[in-house]
Parts: sequence; structure tokens; C-alpha cells
Amino acid sequence: MQLTHLSLTNFRNFARLDVDLPRRAVVLVGNNAQGKTSLLEAVYFLATFASFQTHSDRQLVNFLASRQNPAVARIVADYQRGGRKHRLEVRVILENVGPLGVRSRKEILLDGVKRPASEVIGHLPAVLFIPQMSLVLEGGPEERRRYLNLALAQTIPGYAAALSAYQQALTRRNALLKMLSERGGDPGQLAYWDETLSASGAQIIHWRIAAIQELERFAARAHSSLTRGAEVLRLAYQPAFDPLPRPNGQFVLKMDVAADRSGLDLESIRRGFLEALGRVRAEEIGRGVTTLGPHRDELRFLANGVDLGHYGSRGQIRTCLLALKMAEIDWMQARTGEAPIVLLDEVMAELDHERRADLLASLTDAGQQVLLTTTDTGLFTPEFVEAAETWQVVAGTVSR
Repeated sequence: MQLTHLSLTNFRNFARLDVDLPRRAVVLVGNNAQGKTSLLEAVYFLATFASFQTHSDRQLVNFLASRQNPAVARIVADYQRGGRKHRLEVRVILENVGPLGVRSRKEILLDGVKRPASEVIGHLPAVLFIPQMSLVLEGGPEERRRYLNLALAQTIPGYAAALSAYQQALTRRNALLKMLSERGGDPGQLAYWDETLSASGAQIIHWRIAAIQELERFAARAHSSLTRGAEVLRLAYQPAFDPLPRPNGQFVLKMDVAADRSGLDLESIRRGFLEALGRVRAEEIGRGVTTLGPHRDELRFLANGVDLGHYGSRGQIRTCLLALKMAEIDWMQARTGEAPIVLLDEVMAELDHERRADLLASLTDAGQQVLLTTTDTGLFTPEFVEAAETWQVVAGTVSR
């Protein structure tokens, strides 16, 4: 995988940008608020069709251009994948719809053909490392689910489509539950949505089980190297619906015991999920919301049995995140056969000298295409700076 050319039009503070990218690392240097992070954001948006800085696509459109109707921001990438050349274009379009305000929508074109996001996500894979990634460990469960979903959607064909189908079914089922809770009615109406939800939900659970176990192997190896063998990292998947069979009359206790779900097949997960929805139907009608399913899954990170999200030091959290990102790179390449583009935004300032050296060495040894931002090239080793290409970013312009 190699990104060869990037073109931006009216994206953030870039009115126009056209750059050819080398195979080696590119260090983007400049003061704050000049556009370094926006350039990484554009590449990540091509990979995931989601921004790591905002949940609103309309904020991606250049402020001056947004006064037009319609206003369009364009991101275009030329790249090589599997020995073939491709072009991926994303247009973020803002349209004035009168009294309803402004509506935003996306158009995605792969090799000139419009495609849905679920079919194209991950065609240009990228791994992102930013300082606020600590939320994956320290934030709420939704942060970890978002991390999982973006990583798996880029790597596993069909995951994004299954997640979309699940979310649609979940929305419809919650609306029906709320209606039954407030107005009463026939609970049998839930049968169709139970079947629909369990089908897509089981597929998501099945993929998450396999992916987390694979990621754990890569992450544990990287973490052991970073801690010089002092700590053992474990990724503890805690599904809201646990498909592991439980003997009758036994209770589930929260214990630090690794659960092996790798032997569970998709059909048994689907049947179990469907039966579980039936058992909690009365409770869910009373609450007016779906309480079981992948939308409530949890993922915890433990070092030597200690939950880092609750008790980890700053150093332990940064080391865990670094190991996780290094694992994500290796896992994506092992799964897809393509090396993802690595995006690091001001990460060096967050790491101590030893961790910086470990990260730069791993990226150099792997021969990854890397884009890094910094305000200070002194954070990098002289050897790395000499081997990389350095670009200056000033007020939305880039110069070598």
C-alpha cells in the first residue's frame, strides 16, 4: 500500500493542495493551527469516512467556501494497492435547504464509480495515533467500541455493512419498545426485530471475538518488548450478551479470568442472542430500550491483571496505547496483506525518550509509509530526520 498523491479542495484551512507523497516517512513541521493535523485528518477520512476531530462533517468544509450554496470540500487520493493503481475521492457537500437550515452529505467515488461507504471503508487503510487516544483506555465504553468499530471496519470485509444493519434494526426496535412501554400493545411485534437484530448482532460479536484475540497476540508481544518483559498485557472482551454457555443455576461473577470464546460458531451465537432477547423482553418493554447486544459491549485493558483504565499510571497508559497501535499496524497487514498508512499527530511529545526510540525503530524496520506532525524536529533522532522527508506547513500551504 502506498499513497502517491493527495489533493484537497476547500478542506479545513486548505483552499487548494496538491502534493506527491514519497514512500518514506514525511515529517510535517509547523506552529499550531497551521494545518498539520488537518492533513492527517484528510487521509484518515479517506480510510474511515469519519473525522477524529469532529462528529459533524460540515465542519470539514473551508469556512469561506461554506458560504456558497452548495459548498463542496473534496479529498482525492491516488494510491497503489495489490499492485494496482486506484483513485479514491470523497466529497462533503453542504446544501441550504431553506427553513430547515443546512444539510450535509457525502459522496464517495472509487475509481470514478460512486459507492456506499460500507463497501469502500478500509480500501485505503490507515492507523491513527493521537494524544487524545488515551480516551480509549480512560474514557467510557463508547470510546472503546468506536475504536473497535473503526479498526474492524477497515480490516474485515462486511463488518461495516453488518454494523449499519444492526444500528438500523436497533433504532427500529427501540422505537417499538418505547411505544409498547408508553401505550401498550402486542409484544409479539418484537419478533421480527429480534430476528433481524440477532442476525447482524451475532455476526458483529463473532468478528469481535476473533479480532480481539488476534489483536491481543500482537499487542502482548509489543507490550512485553516495551516493558522489557516486566508486564503482560491482556485485552478482556466483555460482551453485553455473552455467548459462552453457562451451567444452569450458576451466576456470573466479575473475575479476572480469560474467557475463550474462539470455539463458538456464528449460528450458536445467533440462537443464543435470540433466546436472550426473549428472556429479557418484559424488562426491555418496561425500560423502553434494548439492553443486550454489541451496542453495549465493553473492552478492558489489563497489565499483570491490573485494569489500566481504572488504576494505570500515565506511563502505563501511554505504553499500552503504543503497544496497541503497533499491534494494529501488524494485525491489519496480516489480515489484509496491505501495510496501512501510519498517522502520528504530535505523538513524540507525549512519549519519553526510550518510547520514542522504540516507536521510531519499529516504524523504520517495518518500512511503513508514515506521516508525522511536530512543532519540534528535535524530538526525532537525527538518523530518522535524515532518512525522512520534511515539509513545512504554514497557513494551509505546504512546502518541502
